Amino acid sequence: MAQNVSMDEFEALLNESFEIDTPKEGSVVKGKVIAIEAGQAIIDVGYKMEGRVDIKEFADPGEAPEIAVGDVVEVFLRASENARGEAVISREMARREEAWDRLEKAYADEERVEGAIFGRVKGGFTVDLGGAVAFLPGSQVDVRPVRDAGPLMGLKQPFQILKMDRRRGNIVVSRRAILEESRAEQRAEVIGNLTEGQEVDGVVKNITEYGAFVDLGGVDGLLHVTDMAWRRVNHPSEILTIGETIKVQVIKINKETHRISLGMKQLQDDPWDAVSGKYPLDSVHTGRVTNITDYGAFVELEAGVEGLVHVSEMSWTKKNVHPGKIVSTSQEVEVMVLEIDEAKRRVSLGLKQTQRNPWEVFAETHPEGTEVEGEVKNITEFGLFVGLDGDIDGMVHLSDLTWEGRGEDVIGDFRKGDIVNAKVTEVDVEKERISLSIKAMDGDPFQDAVGGVKRGTIVTVEVTKIEDGGIEVDYEGAKSFIRRSDLSRDRAEQRPERFGVGDKVDARVTNIDAKTRRLGLSIKAREIAEEKEAVEQFGSSDSGASLGDILGAALNKGDDA
Repeated sequence: MAQNVSMDEFEALLNESFEIDTPKEGSVVKGKVIAIEAGQAIIDVGYKMEGRVDIKEFADPGEAPEIAVGDVVEVFLRASENARGEAVISREMARREEAWDRLEKAYADEERVEGAIFGRVKGGFTVDLGGAVAFLPGSQVDVRPVRDAGPLMGLKQPFQILKMDRRRGNIVVSRRAILEESRAEQRAEVIGNLTEGQEVDGVVKNITEYGAFVDLGGVDGLLHVTDMAWRRVNHPSEILTIGETIKVQVIKINKETHRISLGMKQLQDDPWDAVSGKYPLDSVHTGRVTNITDYGAFVELEAGVEGLVHVSEMSWTKKNVHPGKIVSTSQEVEVMVLEIDEAKRRVSLGLKQTQRNPWEVFAETHPEGTEVEGEVKNITEFGLFVGLDGDIDGMVHLSDLTWEGRGEDVIGDFRKGDIVNAKVTEVDVEKERISLSIKAMDGDPFQDAVGGVKRGTIVTVEVTKIEDGGIEVDYEGAKSFIRRSDLSRDRAEQRPERFGVGDKVDARVTNIDAKTRRLGLSIKAREIAEEKEAVEQFGSSDSGASLGDILGAALNKGDDA
């Protein structure tokens, strides 16, 4: 029984020794280089097995192979024996297996790995990570796009593993992550040495439309275009060039985002400190137009001091016109200081105030009654606008177009461009309004006719028209109307048809209305007045004389005279 046990133990030990000594296919084994011939290394992997490996498999990308007789190396045993009785081994596969074990551990521990870029593929590059090939996307090469990756090829450097899948054999790495981390550390160090208000030297690294990025020695700061100079800067390239060394002041540091705001103008004297003294209210200065907008134009009085000429302060006469029609960029203009707001750093300027108000000038040179000549600029439903001296307009109201008839009936006789003569009837400087009258050029026929006539005066008129309600008459060119009830004292004689056109009739003036330009006449009033006068002169009915006798006597006296 004891003998049988000993035999079993011996067999187990023998099998165990075979398992230890005999390399297992598909595993990494150690072997010794026993010879190098024909570009191959002959390696003894033990248990009387030898295999061949191309010596190029012992070389890193871009480098010469380092292998010598006697070196102990690790190889991958693919098969124990091939057709020639040699072991099938691979140094490259051994390195890959070793590398994957190492990289998986580094990926799990979020550690950096060393590698070298050795090839270019679509979308990026290939990286040798000591036996395993990884993919480096183009966006992960640097913090900024790289135009030429030549200097980076074959250079051993650290990478960060972003993703790996051993089953599929995929590894994605990033060089940018390493640079950003290093840059962040550098930024933190530089920023830690900076303080707000500090004056530092920097190099202009990049220029954009809104400012410039300045390198402060490993960290970039933004110099905004509004902080480059006290004056208006349209584009940073006007005063800066890439690569130029400039002095700047640290305006603000954001500790969380590591953003640094810089300024150049803060190192210069602020021109606003002396604005009130140099530009008192109502003073006139020469400036340069720097910018034109829909609401006005900006005028530079000096570097860093700009004022706004609002569109309403640009011209006395040009209303609702774009400022670009009045001034142009870079034009030298005279302006008046209207208001200064030092808190808001604003100056309100006036362009028209440097010239006299044309309505004041017109009022001085054209008193009421002055005759003027002008071109009809516009025709509206209420009158004509006539162009006058000083680029201003006067208005002829409908009521001032003609003495006879209605203005609505004669305004159609005028056309734009017609030259008309008129008289100035009123000038309102405050309201910028000039009233003209065309009809005044011919005088007032009504006033000419009734100038010496008073109420109660007996006048002779000519019948011009017969109507049912009365008769129309003319007195020295002034039209009037005698109603039926005023045609006679006797009701039986109050018949318009007893008159004829062209008849001369005496009537008494009962009213003179200059506003309506009407002369009130009455034949009846004349007869009553004549009767009263006759009674007073020749007697009364109380003396026994009849009215007919009295009137007869009066008439006879009139005949005798």
